[in-house]
Amino acid sequence: MKKVMTIAGSDPSGGAGIQQDLKVFYLFGVYGLSAVAALTAQNSSGVAEVMAVESSFLRKQINVVLRESVPDATKIGMLLSTDNVRVIAAMIKKNRLRNIVLDPVIRSSSGRMLAETGVPQLMREIIVPYCTVITPNIYEASVLSGMDIITDSDLAKAAIILKGFGPEQVIITGGHRAGSAVDIVYDGTFSYLKGQKLPGEYHGTGCVFSSALASLLALGFDAPTAARRAKSFMNRSFRKSFSTGTGMRLFSF
Repeated sequence: MKKVMTIAGSDPSGGAGIQQDLKVFYLFGVYGLSAVAALTAQNSSGVAEVMAVESSFLRKQINVVLRESVPDATKIGMLLSTDNVRVIAAMIKKNRLRNIVLDPVIRSSSGRMLAETGVPQLMREIIVPYCTVITPNIYEASVLSGMDIITDSDLAKAAIILKGFGPEQVIITGGHRAGSAVDIVYDGTFSYLKGQKLPGEYHGTGCVFSSALASLLALGFDAPTAARRAKSFMNRSFRKSFSTGTGMRLFSF
């Protein structure tokens, strides 16, 4: 059985983070490994508090798991602290981890900052160059590229800048834009992943998409094919979401 590791934050509501990643891994028939980088107090309405796991303990989690199981792909989500960014970069290099998918979490949908000062720049410098795919939303792409993204032309320029930092493929997800949910893909040439824009706000969309991508890479699909299949999975998943009656909609698969 193929194995995929998620290194991300814990979401006690089960709608995002490690809990959501493991659900997606199961659906794709891959075995899920995990290391917790941050703890959160959150639900579908927003994030109340965050706390980084000590970097030494994050390192221990990964080292112990990798003694027995080397993942076929690794999904990286919320790291929160610069110390944790450094740990992950070192672990990637030391263990020659492959098929790295980075969902560069910086801010929650409700506006809570999920990355300490210096995390985006450091992530860009020491993790992004090792990535197969990075999947920033428009806000994250703006922060990582250092440019304001307003127009379609800005999106293209940001994608080119981000590709220059070393990943094989850049996917800027467009779910937060008005109109259709179109993701821009750049791997040296441009392509687009289209989806129907459904009403409402959804919790954990970035986690679902990036963990689906990692699963597909582990299963042997190349990055372009994995991206298309992950987008199709997202389109189906939106139609199976539900509401608790208070916050954002949750994926039920």
